Amino acid sequence: MSPEPAADHRRAERARRLVAQSAALGARPVRRLAGPTGTPIGAPASAPASAPSGARSGARTGRRPSRRTGPRGPERAAARLLARSTRATLAGLPTTPPSPYWRPGERALRLLTVATVAAVAALATGHPWLLALAAGPAVLLALAATGNDRPSRLDAENTVTPRRCLEGEPITVRITVRHDGRIGRLDPTAALGPGVALTAVTVGATEVDLVVRAERWGRWTLGSVDIDVYDAGGLARRTVRTDLGTMDVFPEPSAARLTPIPVRLPERLGEHTTAHEGTGVEVVGVRPYVPGERQRRIHWPSTTRRDAVQINQFAAERAADAVVLMDTLADFRDAATGRSSLDETLRAATGLTRAYLRRHDRVGLIAVGGKLRWLSAGSGERQSYRMVESVLEVRQDRGYRGVLAPRLPVAALPRHALVYAFTPLADQRILEVLGRVRDLGNPLVVVEIPAGEPAVEPGDEIDAVALRLWHAEREAMRSALRARGVPVARYTPGEALDLALAPLLRRRIGGGAR
Repeated sequence: MSPEPAADHRRAERARRLVAQSAALGARPVRRLAGPTGTPIGAPASAPASAPSGARSGARTGRRPSRRTGPRGPERAAARLLARSTRATLAGLPTTPPSPYWRPGERALRLLTVATVAAVAALATGHPWLLALAAGPAVLLALAATGNDRPSRLDAENTVTPRRCLEGEPITVRITVRHDGRIGRLDPTAALGPGVALTAVTVGATEVDLVVRAERWGRWTLGSVDIDVYDAGGLARRTVRTDLGTMDVFPEPSAARLTPIPVRLPERLGEHTTAHEGTGVEVVGVRPYVPGERQRRIHWPSTTRRDAVQINQFAAERAADAVVLMDTLADFRDAATGRSSLDETLRAATGLTRAYLRRHDRVGLIAVGGKLRWLSAGSGERQSYRMVESVLEVRQDRGYRGVLAPRLPVAALPRHALVYAFTPLADQRILEVLGRVRDLGNPLVVVEIPAGEPAVEPGDEIDAVALRLWHAEREAMRSALRARGVPVARYTPGEALDLALAPLLRRRIGGGAR
């Protein structure tokens, strides 16, 4: 091989390597390198006639046509704000107030760095022309320091909509920055409390909109938001903080429509039929006519058959009194599903409460836990909210737990009121409470909330024996309740509460004598 073709071959190989490296880095080569025949290296000798112009240009430059992938600018900014707020939430709510003075921003720090490095380089190397690199940043910093258009009054106010919601519903927070001068961009950071999660952030000229999702029921602190307000030049910033306050998140009630009733009902008009004759709408029989009866109550088929005037006999309709007793002594989390026994207790109790209130009955509440919370029986939609609000803070009562079962106030249990006890049957103290309810003569129904079965390692005989003892203890608690005439209904989370209460409709629930 002659020297000239060998040199051309080496140049062609080098050109191919450069083109391959530039294509891997996604950049255009600095110059176009040609092979011995004048064809660009890394491209075919001729592009197909049907190929689009973008494809041909990409072939000529040795790289594929560029494709815009990933989120755009506003989406990247929103994702960055969400990530920063998530880190601030994990770090906890801030305790120290922000600085009330203006301080340099990121752009000012970068300009100061460039000016300082250029000045030090000029002094170190002795080249005065390097000072020209520091002149531009120094002028901008001087103009920013002498600027007088920054606002002297700067604060923020917020509007939270709504302050009460159900689990999983979105909450909108609008923060408005008030000022008396010119401001630049806003840079918010949200540190949220437990029970809520940030889902979206929108930043405007003077407003910041947050969308928060309520994850768990309870009375939660929403947290606070720190907003870095930059001046018009973007070189200085000042932080303002706004506290979002608290909000009430109500549990999502379970689906329930059935309302079992006790044997004895109070003398109050309602929608439950009784065995006694009254002025209801349900016909329970006929009887002979008594002078003074209304003629429209005559039952004509019986009158014709018996040859005597017969009158329709209607059943009396009465209202029922129910008391929901919640076992909040402990909160168990199922290892398999992650469900909380306390959450399921409140959801099931809320669904049953709404079912009774829809039928114009009176419902009361007793929460047995660290603190004894109770609410006298009442009716109406307002009673439902009063009951839920009275138990929103039961998670904060864990520090008040004692060893003895609390004594129930007599005023919380109306005479002949049907008591529903929602309990996971995991604490022996609840049996003492249920025994006291039974001793007062109130009819009682126990709704068992699953607490989750303990996990057992495969092949571990000790864990297997412990699991059998755990099952035996729970079965013994159920047998003790049934021996006293207390029905036990097992509730399955995710299903309608009616499936557990349906067997109770076969007969009315009886109680003792007070």
